[in-house]
Amino acid sequence: MINTTTWNRLRYTVYSPIYDLVANRAFRKPRQYALGQVDWEPGMRVLLVGAGTGLDLPFLPVEIELHATDLCEAMVKRTAQRAEHLRRDVECQVMDAEALEYPDAHFDVVVMHLVLAVMPSPQRGLAEAHRVLKDDGQLCVMDKFQPDDQPAGAGRKALNVITATLASDITRQAYPLLSETGFWIRHDEPVLMGSLFRALLAAKMPTESTAKE
Repeated sequence: MINTTTWNRLRYTVYSPIYDLVANRAFRKPRQYALGQVDWEPGMRVLLVGAGTGLDLPFLPVEIELHATDLCEAMVKRTAQRAEHLRRDVECQVMDAEALEYPDAHFDVVVMHLVLAVMPSPQRGLAEAHRVLKDDGQLCVMDKFQPDDQPAGAGRKALNVITATLASDITRQAYPLLSETGFWIRHDEPVLMGSLFRALLAAKMPTESTAKE
């Protein structure tokens, strides 16, 4: 199974011209629903991790400070073009989700749509999201997940060798990933293909120091 940062950058450079045709219509409502779970306030600083071509932009509030990153330069360019078309002020940068170039506790909201099933190490990506989120920040996730109470069987694991190389991992589980990286899930709703695709809203687990505040 090939699933590396270099391979992801290469394949999404190839996919970028047709990405909207595949992902726009199918995931329009799931994106809108997932973002609708966030408790938005004017002036929030928001980060889109793995922003792709910027398909989340139409569903985001206007009065926020918006940053968008993606591993693939071709995707980042398309996000910037979409932002310009929508007349949105978005800071777009090429960046690895597993090594974010932002300070600790910098964002009020981190959005990770259709990225956890793609990145080589979702644990590292979530750890970075946890690091750059404020203590009272919100993590918005929309992705495909194996049921939390049903580990992947031999057949699914075998199929995953193909899907993880061409598209995304189909064996990852939401609750273990998020809990292991310091998050607790506030909302969890199926949004597409039964319960395969889920919209999650998570928060940072309180630490001893934050609990005393």
